[in-house]
Amino acid sequence: MAVNGYVRVGEIKGWQHAEADMAMSPPDASLPAGLSGVGAAQPRWPKARVAAVEALWGEGFSLPGGEPETLRLVKPLQLSSSVTLLLLGGGLGGPARAISAGLGAWVASFEADPELCALAASRALPADGGKPRVTVAAWNRAQPHFKPRSGKHALLLEAMRGSKPAPLLESLAGALSPDSQIVLTELVSDDAPSDRDREFAAWCRLENRQPDMPRTAEVTDALERLRFDVRVTEDMSDRHITQTLGGWRDAVHAMSAGPRPAAHMAAAFVTEAELWLLRIRLMRRLGVRLMRWHAIRSG
Repeated sequence: MAVNGYVRVGEIKGWQHAEADMAMSPPDASLPAGLSGVGAAQPRWPKARVAAVEALWGEGFSLPGGEPETLRLVKPLQLSSSVTLLLLGGGLGGPARAISAGLGAWVASFEADPELCALAASRALPADGGKPRVTVAAWNRAQPHFKPRSGKHALLLEAMRGSKPAPLLESLAGALSPDSQIVLTELVSDDAPSDRDREFAAWCRLENRQPDMPRTAEVTDALERLRFDVRVTEDMSDRHITQTLGGWRDAVHAMSAGPRPAAHMAAAFVTEAELWLLRIRLMRRLGVRLMRWHAIRSG
C-alpha cells in the first residue's frame, strides 16, 4: 500500500467497495494486510491512531455516531445538573464531556483500557480551571466493582467486550439508586462464534475483547434478575453500519479536499479502515449484532 513513503488516500477512498467484496467472500479469505502486522508489544493507541479515530467520529470519540449518538442514547434518562451518571466504556473521554456540557450532569466515567483511560483523564480537567463535572477512573472487567450508591443512572457503551453480563450488572446495580435506569449497548451473537474462526479471533485481539460474546437473552435475563424492567431491546446493527459508512465518507472527503496526509497518518487511516471493514464483515457473515437495552429498576 505504501508508495515512496506514502499510503495513497485513494486506497482509503475505495474502502466502501472493498467492504462489499469482503461481505461476499468466503469465510477463509485472507485477513486485511494492515491488521496481520499489528504486534502485541506495540501501543494500541499511538498518537496517529487517536488522530485518525477522532477524525472519523469526532474529538474524544472512538465509536461511530460521536456526540449526536451519545446524546440520543441518554435522552430517556432525562439527565440534569442534579444527577450523577455512571458511564462505562468512556473511551477517549468525548461521551462524558458531551453529556456533562450538553445536559449539565455529573459524569463518573470508567474505562478498562489503560491507554484510553490515561488519555481521557488527561483531558478531563475543565479549561477554565473550575470544578470538574467529569471524573475518569479505571475498572476491571474480570472483577467489576463500583462504589455503592455512587450514581443515579448508568450508560454502558460496548463496555463488556467478553466479560460476563451477570457479575458486571450486579456490581453496577449496587452502585445505583433504587429508582435508577440503565441504557446499555453491546455487541452480541446468539450463535456463539468460534475463536477458531480466523477473522473472529483477529477481530477479538484487535478490539481488545474476549471471544465470549453475550447472547441477547443473557443480558436481558441478567437485568430482569436484578429487578429491572426491560423497556427496550433494539437491534441497532443497521444504524451502526450506516453511521460507520457515513463517518468514513466524511473523513475521505475531508482528506481529498485537504493537503496530502503524512505517511504515518495515512497508514493509521488504512489500518483503521481495515479494522472497521472486519467488524462489518463479521456482523454480516457471523450474525454479530449491536443491541441497545433501556431498563428501569422496578423497586
